[in-house]
Amino acid sequence: METLKEVKEARSLMTEAKDWSVMKWLSEKKRVRKVADLANATLDRVEKELHDGWDADLKAAYEGNGTHKVGAEVEKLAKGIRETHDAAIAAREDAEATFDKAERRLSTSLAREGCAKAIAGWDLHEEAIGKAEMALAKK
Repeated sequence: METLKEVKEARSLMTEAKDWSVMKWLSEKKRVRKVADLANATLDRVEKELHDGWDADLKAAYEGNGTHKVGAEVEKLAKGIRETHDAAIAAREDAEATFDKAERRLSTSLAREGCAKAIAGWDLHEEAIGKAEMALAKK
């Protein structure tokens, strides 16, 4: 998958932000949050659009609907996508918690850690989208 414009911009800002002072963080935190939220919303939207194109079997396997029987290959594919998606969401939540803690403590080291976690989360989300695209292509 090609990197989305919003994610590319957010990744660039987070990379730049790793070198900011506390004062720069305080003055730019709203912009950082806005850019990160836009990247997250874009990833969520693209992922949902792909999932909407899946057939009923893949959707059921992804959602863990045990009443809908699917083949082992579909089950394995759905499980791989779900695991990567869940890891991406966990990374996003971890990054947000780290940023919150950094703000409370006025800690640039925690803010830098949050940047790295946010970027890692976007990488995982893009990986999940790539897997969702492959699943759609197998249809």
